[in-house]
Amino acid sequence: VQLQASGGGLVQAGGSLRLTCAASIRTFSDDIMGWFRQTPGKEREFVSAITWGSLSIYYSDAVKGRFTISRDNAKKMVYLQMNSLKPEDTAVYYCARHKMDSVYNLSSYDIWGQGTQVTVSS
Repeated sequence: VQLQASGGGLVQAGGSLRLTCAASIRTFSDDIMGWFRQTPGKEREFVSAITWGSLSIYYSDAVKGRFTISRDNAKKMVYLQMNSLKPEDTAVYYCARHKMDSVYNLSSYDIWGQGTQVTVSS
């Protein structure tokens, strides 16, 4: 398993969760890493991405100001701190390794974790 996401769970609206992605990719410290999410019947959507040195960070409009992505290259971990959660944040969250092109595109990522369920109750 090259990417292992964890930290999901059930939380009330307004609450917080921190997702963790543990990587075993050799080139991790050079890679852009991203988070996506998916709800049943919908396409997987971009949430956030972070470059290798954390110099560039990207968020979708839906989570900007509430979610924070970070990474620890020494530990090969990527984190997604999610605050002020809303019921519409309910989804399976996936971490992924970016390979090429736009960080916002699903097809730009080539390695995916198994996903962790986040459920936000109203």
